[in-house]
Amino acid sequence: MVTIKDVAKEAGVSVGTVSNVINNVQVKPSTKEKVEEAIKKLNYEPNIYARGFKINRTNTVALILPTIWNPFFSELAYNIEKNLRKAGMKMILCNSNKEDKAEIEYISMAKQNKMDGVIAITYSDIDEYVSEKIPFVSIDRYFSKDITYISSDNFEGGRLAAEKLVEFGCRKIAYIGRGSKINNATRKRKDGFISYCKEHNIDYEICEILGSSKEFDKLLNEFIANNFKEDIKIQGVFVVTDEQALDFIHKLEECNIDVPKDVQVIGFDGSKASAKDTIKISTIRQPVELIAKEAVKSLINIIENNKVEKEIILPISFINGYTTKR
Repeated sequence: MVTIKDVAKEAGVSVGTVSNVINNVQVKPSTKEKVEEAIKKLNYEPNIYARGFKINRTNTVALILPTIWNPFFSELAYNIEKNLRKAGMKMILCNSNKEDKAEIEYISMAKQNKMDGVIAITYSDIDEYVSEKIPFVSIDRYFSKDITYISSDNFEGGRLAAEKLVEFGCRKIAYIGRGSKINNATRKRKDGFISYCKEHNIDYEICEILGSSKEFDKLLNEFIANNFKEDIKIQGVFVVTDEQALDFIHKLEECNIDVPKDVQVIGFDGSKASAKDTIKISTIRQPVELIAKEAVKSLINIIENNKVEKEIILPISFINGYTTKR
């Protein structure tokens, strides 16, 4: 096994100099180059955790996500990792599968392994485990005034969705969504939708459940039967996420209801399946790249004890896809 002493001998420098290069302490450019060449030649891998005990930094960050089976979360993870890499940091991806216990274990793991911080999207009841004991940035959920919170402008996104459906000729519109029982920023999408409808005297319906997918599926089937099967009573629908919007569109197609000819649909997220992918359904696009950039910047500022904004709300935009009339 190659050691730091082997690297020092190969480069013709002291062990302390090698340690300085590894820990990004400034040395002469020529010395740094010799050490880096020796590291590469010997295939030396520094023990980041051992370093962490010495310099109180491991340059590792835990990213906790509810699932990776969602294009928005996957795209976000990609962009967070890219920004961390630019900052010379590594990311540990933690897929909680929407389980409280898993999220608590990941936070505990981050603390025990001296990780520099945590970035998380969580819809679980873990408030008591989130504290300033480890730098923490929350996306899409407010915990407390002490925890930095980053989100898209969900309220304005809901308003914009309602505005676009009306603009595209819908006389009556609806909001459809299933959400977590734990309060989070996505609920503001419905609030914004209702706000616009009331402000402009637009006739609207709400189909929502906070809880199980089985209960929601039953409610949604009844909603479709009552409002679309025999007669199209609602011409436009805003669905809380793209994923749920696609499920809703599939159910309409099974009833021989044409989208967007009979019913226009707008989702929320605007995520892409790949870098070259184009967004197909009409949607409210979250600024994924900007969310990732701000999350990483905020976390680094917390780690380095710099001033950091506690609440960052980012702008959304509308993308006109195949599910609305152009």
